[in-house]
Amino acid sequence: MKKHLVVALAYDGLCTFEFGSAVEVFATTRPELDVDWYRFAVCTQHRQPVLAKGGFSVLASHTYAMLARADTIIIPGWSDINHPPPADLIKRLQSAHRRGARIAAICTGAFVLAAAGLLDGKQATTHWRYASDLQQRFGDIDVQANALYVDQGQIITSAGSAAGLDMLLHLVRLDHGDSVAKQVAQRLVIAPHRLGDQAQFVARSADNDEAYRLSQLLDWLQANLGAVHSTESIAQKAAMSVRTLQRQFQDSTGLSPIKWLNRERIAAAQEVLETSTKSVGQVAAHCGFGSEESFRKHFRSLTGTSPTAYRAQFRAQLHSVAATKG
Repeated sequence: MKKHLVVALAYDGLCTFEFGSAVEVFATTRPELDVDWYRFAVCTQHRQPVLAKGGFSVLASHTYAMLARADTIIIPGWSDINHPPPADLIKRLQSAHRRGARIAAICTGAFVLAAAGLLDGKQATTHWRYASDLQQRFGDIDVQANALYVDQGQIITSAGSAAGLDMLLHLVRLDHGDSVAKQVAQRLVIAPHRLGDQAQFVARSADNDEAYRLSQLLDWLQANLGAVHSTESIAQKAAMSVRTLQRQFQDSTGLSPIKWLNRERIAAAQEVLETSTKSVGQVAAHCGFGSEESFRKHFRSLTGTSPTAYRAQFRAQLHSVAATKG
């Protein structure tokens, strides 16, 4: 078995941050993780330097032909949403999709997938500034204008810039589990897990005192996920009224306090399922769910699968990696 090959696209006017994010996540060696990390390659239309934003050039070792070998293709933005992608690129992306390659687009890269017809009938997102353009030009797409990223299985799209990192970590999480994704996030010094439908931007900025108190509250909640919480008890802990607490959570996270708490609990449960032999009921209790039934319901709602199936899938991936090394 060969290592999972990630191929990033480079082009004239290359979006530097988005491209650099793909390089950092997939090309950096990570021996401390003890997993079979990715192979990484960059391709351009012709084997010639392309000019990136910021005034420097990128010389790739491969042409678009490399897309035929990729397990995952990353489209790190696009130079101009009014500039159609080359016909050759469109054909190669369509071919890659037919053979089952995973294709992920950051920010305006969604316009490339749209031009290839790969978003027809699907949900997708892009930077909020361009969401209406994407919807107007490609009416068959269900544009989720406020999502950080949208996973449609084989096709994944993200909002602008930093949301691309959230999406790339999501891919790592799918391939290697929550624990590995958290370690990569720690090395990148970013939040370990922002779910795709979290808001792209907040409605207002809190003042310094409010922001500090909310930050302290989030840290405390993450350290006490197994405790019993309600909106009222959380508000009391934060020395806020319930109304103020709800407003602060919505403005800062795009979620209500309880919805945010349940998502953090599910993220913690994923790690426990990956790293322990605890029963589903024990995991539910450990992560603060009142019953196994409630845990299963929230887990399936947020991950699309059951706790038992998630654990089995993760263990199958570990066995596959072990077999590859052997």
